[in-house]
Amino acid sequence: MPLIKRRELPLRVADIMVKEVVTAKEHDKIRDVAIRMYEKKIGSVVVVDDEGKPIGIVTERDMVYVVARALPPDTPVWMVMTENPVVINENALVTEAMEKMRVQNIRHLPVVNAEGKLVGMISFRDIVDFTAVLMSLTK
Repeated sequence: MPLIKRRELPLRVADIMVKEVVTAKEHDKIRDVAIRMYEKKIGSVVVVDDEGKPIGIVTERDMVYVVARALPPDTPVWMVMTENPVVINENALVTEAMEKMRVQNIRHLPVVNAEGKLVGMISFRDIVDFTAVLMSLTK
């Protein structure tokens, strides 16, 4: 018997995602992307095409690679981004987002609509913060 009973909350990704996503284009310089991440205090930037569809993601881990390899600051972002990022639909359950993050060992999921266009971002931190709010309601 499991320690915790599983219950599906009808909580959708769109309910807790961040809607103002910082994006970049594939030819942006990695230094400019790093500055945006620093200024916005975020851990990832989604690289989008001209239609607004995610084609890559640059994370803090990628920035560690940039520093470790001493890449020039004018290196285009496409050279260090993770191509074809794992995404999730805005109508998916938050539990599905959690499972994707766990299985893929990632902390950021770009959120897309039915047309595949970027509409938000959900992070492990967003899920933890929301869980903390839920737990505080049970006191």
